[in-house]
Formats: sequence, structure tokens, C-alpha cells
Amino acid sequence: MTLSVQIYEKPVLNDPVLIEGLPGIGFVANIGALHLIQNLRATLFAEIRSSSFQDLAITAGEGRIRFPTNEFYYYKAEAAGERDLIIMYGNTQALTTFGQYELCAKVLDIAKDLGCRYAITLGGLRREEKVTQPKLYCAASDKETTKDVLALGAEIIEGQIFGIAGLLVGLCPLWEMRGFCLLAETQGFYPDAAAAREVLNALNKLLHLNVDMNKVDSAAEKTREILESFGMVTQPTEEKRKEAPTGWRI
Repeated sequence: MTLSVQIYEKPVLNDPVLIEGLPGIGFVANIGALHLIQNLRATLFAEIRSSSFQDLAITAGEGRIRFPTNEFYYYKAEAAGERDLIIMYGNTQALTTFGQYELCAKVLDIAKDLGCRYAITLGGLRREEKVTQPKLYCAASDKETTKDVLALGAEIIEGQIFGIAGLLVGLCPLWEMRGFCLLAETQGFYPDAAAAREVLNALNKLLHLNVDMNKVDSAAEKTREILESFGMVTQPTEEKRKEAPTGWRI
């Protein structure tokens, strides 16, 4: 097996927007995606497993096994001005360069097949100093899309964006899609609800959603529990604060 896709349902969507929410710095994208899924009551329709994901499985209390996976949910707009959504959520990214490219290609295939032409990736931007009010930073596939995200109050980031948050947007033009990456400042050691709240506020504004922010902390706690079970999150210590960023760096 290299990469396996399981389709449970093929939804009929109207010009949907893809939102990526895999683990990264501060688990900002993970929290944001989970909160969207729960708040909008989005429906699971597909799942990806890959030999490039973590090579482990976790057993639940009943002995049931949980694998590293990426899931796809859909939301059909209910209010005027809202957009249909495809939300990508999971407990891992691919751990190899080949795996990341293969995953991104499959994600864009799935999204485009459902009529998607616009992708948004989320993430955290690591800061060494304490962050009291996270700022937003962005990078986009083209000038027109850059204007869209700058209107949200984000600033342009310069440098490299590793992991799916950068790669997916970079590949969008090859699928005749537009996209941007939205990063919130974070120290990045623990699921950061404050940073996730900033990116969710921006999505609310851009996509005319009405997502309640009152339970973002609950989504952060749930994210912590899930990722701890896979050994991906531990309580920060002074020694850990001196370590280099994780391999994903988003």
C-alpha cells in the first residue's frame, strides 16, 4: 500500500472551498478544522490512509484500533452568503517528501472532482517570545488571492512554509485552482486555542460563516487528547522550549 482512499459518499456541492486542518505548529489548523466540523455539524464522506503516515496504531479501551488517518467532511451552506465547504482533518501529515506530494495530489484530485476551485490551508507561525495577541500572516497562489487575504488583516510572510500548508497552495495552479495559506503566531508547544481563534475569525469573515467561538477551547482540549494518544503532544518544559521546530514547521 502507498496511499488508499475510501469514499463513503460523494456529496453534491456548489463551488465548495477546501479547508486543510492537519497537525502542525501549535496544532492551529487541527483545532480550527475540528471546531468547524463540530460547530457546522459537517458530514464525513472520505478517508485517506498512507504508508507515509506514522507507523503505529493506538488501541482504545475496547481493544479497537485507531490508525493515523486524514478525513474529509462536507458542509452545505444553510444561510445566504455562506459557502459550501470541504474540511480536511486528521491526526498526521505524511512523514516523507514523496508522501507529502502524493497526499497533496490526491487531496486536490478529490476537491476538484467535487467542483472545488479554491483552497485554504491553516497553520501556526512559531515565535520564541510570548504571544499575547496573535497576528495573521499569509501567502497565496496569485496576486488576486493575495488581495483577498490581505483584506482580512493578514500580513505577507516571507521565507519558507514547510509541510502541507505551503505545498498544497503551491500546487493549486497545476489543478487550475487558487489558494492561500493563513498562519497565526504561536509559541507552538501545545494546542493553541488563541491562535486557532484568530484564523477562525478570518474564515468567518471571508466565507460569511457564523461559527460560534465559545467552544474553541473545547476543540483545543479534544485535539490535545487525540494527539497525546499518538505521542505527538506533551506538556511543554523549559528544555523543550530550546528545541528546534518540528519537521512540519507550519
